[in-house]
Amino acid sequence: MRGRLTPNAPLAPLVWFKSGGSADWLFEPKDVQDLSDFLAGLDPAVPVMALGLGSNMIVRDGGYPGVVVRLGKAFAQVSASDETRLVCGGGASGILVSSTARDAGIAGVEFLRSIPGTVGGFVRMNGGAYGREVKDILVECEVVLRSGEQRTLVLADLGYSYRHSALPDGCVVTRATFRGHSGDPVAIQAEMDRIAAAREESQPLRSKTGGSTFKNPDGHKAWALIDAAGCRGLQIGDAQVSEKHCNFLLNLGAATSADIEALGDEVIARVKAHSGVTLEWEIQRVGEAA
Repeated sequence: MRGRLTPNAPLAPLVWFKSGGSADWLFEPKDVQDLSDFLAGLDPAVPVMALGLGSNMIVRDGGYPGVVVRLGKAFAQVSASDETRLVCGGGASGILVSSTARDAGIAGVEFLRSIPGTVGGFVRMNGGAYGREVKDILVECEVVLRSGEQRTLVLADLGYSYRHSALPDGCVVTRATFRGHSGDPVAIQAEMDRIAAAREESQPLRSKTGGSTFKNPDGHKAWALIDAAGCRGLQIGDAQVSEKHCNFLLNLGAATSADIEALGDEVIARVKAHSGVTLEWEIQRVGEAA
């Protein structure tokens, strides 16, 4: 093992909500082979979870009973492999991917500018915004399975649906290849600016939040259902439904993960009672209750 292994690692500083417990172990591999060797030698009964920027996650207050894998700078490189393709490390941010694409004159991936997360999370969750999803641009991805086996998966292997993939538990996405199309860097930047301005206007970007909380049900917008059910501004402890965008939950200061999750469950119950629609969590909820 050449990476860094930390016992009893606090996860709250690593996630956007700034709440939750610790991981039994936090592993930051030096490179792909280091990750592969580590997982191959790890007891198969130990749970493994990859962590990107921590934007789409509630870590419960009892922490994560296993190993959290966090990809560092070695996994955050992005480069254009030809006139329309980008090779992206699993730890690279959406902003870096879209900016690199702009510089290379590759259009079609601007929407990644608006998703707070890393390539690994985008691939796993079929991340999307502004009418585009990862399934529209993914060529293939490289993963390390829980067993330590390294594999390359093509688009058809991912079994994509709305905010879901068929990637097995415990596997880590280490690289992805995205395909766009030739474009003018000035026009690409203009589209990125438009997206950034739209997010700034409509979303609570400077708050402790987890991003979009619930999936949009067929034929509905989650925020509209939440608003109609009277949940705008609803609070449990220091957890609040955002008044700016109802599909965002906020930690106003000292909210526990239990507060945030309870608030989400209350929103689900009120929307169901009001409209008959059952919202589904988009945010991952991981770990154990305190």
